[in-house]
Amino acid sequence: MTRRRIATSALVLAALVTGASASEAEVAPALQFADRSRASGLDIPTWCGSIDKPHLLESGGGGVAFFDYDGDGDLDLYVTNAWRMNDGPDRVEIVERGKNLLYRNRGDGMYDNVTEQAGVGDDGFGTGIAVGDIDSDGWPDLFVSNFGPDLLYRNRGDGTFEQIENGPGIDGWSTAAVLFDADGDGDTDLFLGGYIDCTLDDVIGAEPELTWEGLKVMLGPFGLEGLGNEFFENQGFENRGDGTFARTTKERGLQDIGLFYTFAIAALDLDGDRDLDLYAANDSNPNYVYDNDGGRFSEVGLWSGAALDAMGNAQAGMGLATGDLDDDGKVDLLVTNFSKDVSTFYRNLGDFLFEDTTVDLGIGQATFAALSWGAELIDFDHDSDLDIFIANGHIYPQADRAPKAGVTFRQPNLLLENAGGTFTSVGETAGDGLAVEESSRGVAAGDIDSDGDIDLAIWNTDAPPTLLENRSTGGGAWVLVDAPAAIRVEVTIGERSLYRHRVIGGSYVSVDDHRLHLGLGTTGTIDRLTLEWPNGTDTVFLGLPANRVLRVPRTG
Repeated sequence: MTRRRIATSALVLAALVTGASASEAEVAPALQFADRSRASGLDIPTWCGSIDKPHLLESGGGGVAFFDYDGDGDLDLYVTNAWRMNDGPDRVEIVERGKNLLYRNRGDGMYDNVTEQAGVGDDGFGTGIAVGDIDSDGWPDLFVSNFGPDLLYRNRGDGTFEQIENGPGIDGWSTAAVLFDADGDGDTDLFLGGYIDCTLDDVIGAEPELTWEGLKVMLGPFGLEGLGNEFFENQGFENRGDGTFARTTKERGLQDIGLFYTFAIAALDLDGDRDLDLYAANDSNPNYVYDNDGGRFSEVGLWSGAALDAMGNAQAGMGLATGDLDDDGKVDLLVTNFSKDVSTFYRNLGDFLFEDTTVDLGIGQATFAALSWGAELIDFDHDSDLDIFIANGHIYPQADRAPKAGVTFRQPNLLLENAGGTFTSVGETAGDGLAVEESSRGVAAGDIDSDGDIDLAIWNTDAPPTLLENRSTGGGAWVLVDAPAAIRVEVTIGERSLYRHRVIGGSYVSVDDHRLHLGLGTTGTIDRLTLEWPNGTDTVFLGLPANRVLRVPRTG
């Protein structure tokens, strides 16, 4: 059941003390989110094991994806689901095999469940999602990572999908996945994260073995065997017609030698050479940073500065957000971590060098207590700088019975407003959407109601998803750039340039809308907009009006 915090905002307190009205006391907070979950039709729970969760698999949860599967211009929503299991001696019984869910956007932010009609309602133990065009027909296809066999669905273009038999995947607990063109040959390849190597018998027979706050909780990840990440090369769907992918992990330089428990992956251009590199956030181990050189990758994490924190410590690596925070043209990284540890911000210095600037940005104290997962760096209020959203939730249900721990299983999510380059937590005044308390995991971002601002969908453990409608005030201008193949967009307003980068993946096992969103402040005109393509060419637009979706055909 959804829990809500009852909070009195500083605005209301000021009105009570002075006798003034709220509007006279203070201008309403700019960042506002409304909980639209039930009203929009998202009422089916997503399961993740039993109540007490004695095995680590039951802690991971799942993801959500925003994508336009039917080509009508509205963002639809896909949600992974898993199983509801018994505790105790009857644990062998799977009470309910939850099915993955596809919700079709009616065009107004309301959703219809079209899972059965579309043919994507698998009842395996679902975890992550990737979206990409595997057959170059212009329709977004769907990959689902599982505990057990993974799934690849081809979009037929008529509102239905067909499952590709013997598609790519790994047997075990796979997590994050990205569908991207690794070598520039025009085919969409797959990089897939593995977490631990376990069987259903391991899960059913698990008992709490680790002592935490005086209570017995699940074991892991240390003490459990890791499952390696894998790369699958698309062999050319158009030529073969069978969706064949070849496992070429070693040949591509992507061997997961450390078996480092990968949770989040992003494909993005980290060094400005217009191809997509890879970043993998790893649980309790150094993160991976892969330099892409023509489709051959080299792991450069330890000397890059983005594998460990500033003190040289490996962290939990739960989730990942990306964005150019300082408008220098280079994409930065935010990695979320475990409770009683901070989420870490890595500023991109160029040439695969990163600096931990967490303390300078004011992120450390705000993120220390919560256990954090999916995250987003987005200009929610269109004031031309990036804010932060982080989904929170503990992995131990026993946290509710350990008051000295200072944390709970269900936790409020976190909203940090960018105020001139440092961040302030504003969740207490950001509306009923930030009052929701669940044990949340994956987050997806996208404009669900075509009003130009970015809304959020959040996966919750043993509860329906949360859908947050962005109702932030301020009235700033915006632009959404729909150019799926562009590697970067630069928007020039007067003497200032803003950048957005093509990023595939990130968050936690979830998928954002592929369109690039920029808040523009008070301007009404974009002086110059430059699209940079992988082949080294640029497309330039001059004097564009703001508050629009700019659609540019694939090129480069």
